[in-house]
Amino acid sequence: MRLLHTMLRVGNLDKSIEFYTQIMGMTLLRKHDNPEYKYTLAFIGYGEEEHNTVIELTYNWGVEKYDLGNAYGHIAIEVDDIYTTCEQIKNAGGLISREPGPVKGGTVEIAFVKDPDGYSIELIQKQENIGF
Repeated sequence: MRLLHTMLRVGNLDKSIEFYTQIMGMTLLRKHDNPEYKYTLAFIGYGEEEHNTVIELTYNWGVEKYDLGNAYGHIAIEVDDIYTTCEQIKNAGGLISREPGPVKGGTVEIAFVKDPDGYSIELIQKQENIGF
């Protein structure tokens, strides 16, 4: 078994694709419209689906906003240099909602980014042994 994708419902598919590709550096892997059921799926990621877990962006036609609820946490992405990555995200127009620094009670450096729909993305500094 392997993890295939995480699905996020989005209110503006073009804006979300732009955020994940232009600001977060992912690639649009495929996109499919379903006119009968009025939705569009877009799959994005850092590599092809057969070798990587990706994100499925689901746009239900005519729905511009979702209540994110209080159960959803975040998507986590490992980065080589958290400080440089955060600067690049800011310079590209992204919102850093938690500046880089050590996790509370630990030494692993993390930061958080918000996507256009308010979903949180945790950036985690790459290290040999993660010890929260």
